[in-house]
Amino acid sequence: MKICKTIAAMITILLFTGCPQVSAQLRLDVETGVVFSGYNDVQIPNNSGTKISLSDELETDPAFFWRVRLIYSLAERHDIAFLVAPLRLEGKGIINRRVDFNEEQFPQGVLLKSKYRFDSYRITYRYGVYRSKKLQMALGLSAKIRDASISLKGDNKEAEKKNTGFVPLVNFRVEWMFAKRFTLILDGDALAGPQGRAEDILLGAAYDLHENLQVKLGYRMLEGGADVDEVCNFALLNYMVLGGTLRF
Repeated sequence: MKICKTIAAMITILLFTGCPQVSAQLRLDVETGVVFSGYNDVQIPNNSGTKISLSDELETDPAFFWRVRLIYSLAERHDIAFLVAPLRLEGKGIINRRVDFNEEQFPQGVLLKSKYRFDSYRITYRYGVYRSKKLQMALGLSAKIRDASISLKGDNKEAEKKNTGFVPLVNFRVEWMFAKRFTLILDGDALAGPQGRAEDILLGAAYDLHENLQVKLGYRMLEGGADVDEVCNFALLNYMVLGGTLRF
């Protein structure tokens, strides 16, 4: 939990020592669109469960999604952001072998229904390391709370594995104003370690409709997972993004 204490300390320092001559700015960033499942491999428990694919062996339908981020600029180069990003995916299909999932056995040939939930809550501190008229780059840290669950249902049986945990991430953002009112954006959180990895990256283009309103269109990739005793799950999700940012 050292990263949480680090972020909290940075926020406290900035709140009380931030430049008083610079007015704070509040921005509301909203995304919606459709998310498609790439690969989604699951084995629960890791050492005795059956490894199955929720995307290849079951048919996972595309789903609508939404994400909301509130960004507070304390000074010209200092941002604090709060993100809420829920996700729900459902699938179904028949697997022609017995499936052992979270200490429940599903016989071969039965219709299985899956539910994949991956809710993300993050607080981010980001510092602008480079700023020019056409290019801006920023780096920071994100403290992420992951609230997730995977369930299977079939043959009058149901099993669910829930997991809530903390994930530290490195945050980055690049904005290139390549034409009047147009901006190319690369934005994300990512980190890898011995037990797993996580990447949540957006590549998009934005257009300034008004000095206080920007709309964007892009592609977001969410990839990663964990390989531990309780669970092995790695997934790739593809987002088609439509969104906007309102400045207050």
